[in-house]
Amino acid sequence: MGHDSGRGGGPQEQAVLLVAGLADVALGTVRSAVGTFRGLLRRSDLPDLAADTERDLAARGRLLLDRWTAMPPPHLETLARHAAARRGEAEQGTPTSPRTTDGD
Repeated sequence: MGHDSGRGGGPQEQAVLLVAGLADVALGTVRSAVGTFRGLLRRSDLPDLAADTERDLAARGRLLLDRWTAMPPPHLETLARHAAARRGEAEQGTPTSPRTTDGD
């Protein structure tokens, strides 16, 4: 039979079990990656696949750079500009709202 999983081993035993579990996960990941890589090498359209991947990555990079360069101004800066504009309008005597007092 297997080991009793309900027992509480010491900290050293727990560390060994954690390292062994991590090694098993890493080994499974490496095996999967090697299998995927071997499958790619067997493909006859590998150059076309590589060219498509390169175009896709370039397009994604372009989108990312466009997003970063076209960032809207920070929220607080926008609020400060609106407040300064209202203060300037108030100092000049320009009404800040479209409401009128026609007999209220």
